[in-house]
Amino acid sequence: MGKSGMDPWLAVLLAVTVFAGTAQLAAAPLMASGAPIWVVWATALCLNLRFVIFSAQWRPYLAHLPFKRRLLMSYFTADLNYVLFMRRFPEPRPAPEQMPYFCGAVTVNAGSWHVMSLLGIALGHRVPAEWGLGFAGTVALLAMVCQMLGDRATWLPAIVAGSAAVAAYALPLKLNMLVAIAAAVVVGTVIDHTRAVEVR
Repeated sequence: MGKSGMDPWLAVLLAVTVFAGTAQLAAAPLMASGAPIWVVWATALCLNLRFVIFSAQWRPYLAHLPFKRRLLMSYFTADLNYVLFMRRFPEPRPAPEQMPYFCGAVTVNAGSWHVMSLLGIALGHRVPAEWGLGFAGTVALLAMVCQMLGDRATWLPAIVAGSAAVAAYALPLKLNMLVAIAAAVVVGTVIDHTRAVEVR
């Protein structure tokens, strides 16, 4: 974010308040380039729609908890936490060890995220561009995405999203990301509908 041209104080505020790496990576250059606020909001909203799905899948595990606690937990919902939690607790029912596990995963993930984000903002301009460290974030996200791809219902939307993003790359203001997300949502919806019909 520091190298995107954003003011340091704004980068720090974004890093602390927005616990969503993909939204930050998309919003920071848009904000720095003076993109309309609706484009920034729409991009971040589309990228974060997956958290609605995560939360819906967590409902059987967490619905019994007080609302305020669930509200606090929603801030710490992240891709890595979701993947680890679902692998550790595949059965959709409450268990005493779920909260300690969630809190431990969140402490490590959120703690390292905020510390590294602030270090990156403070020291990022000193790292030579030829080191290519910016690509490390892309590789990390790609690795997490691949962990979540298990069947046709996940692979096909991912392939369509990638293809649409490349095909619409020439669009201004990184609108190709919105096109990719919309295409993936359509494909995923069609697959879910097809499955529901097959079950009947």
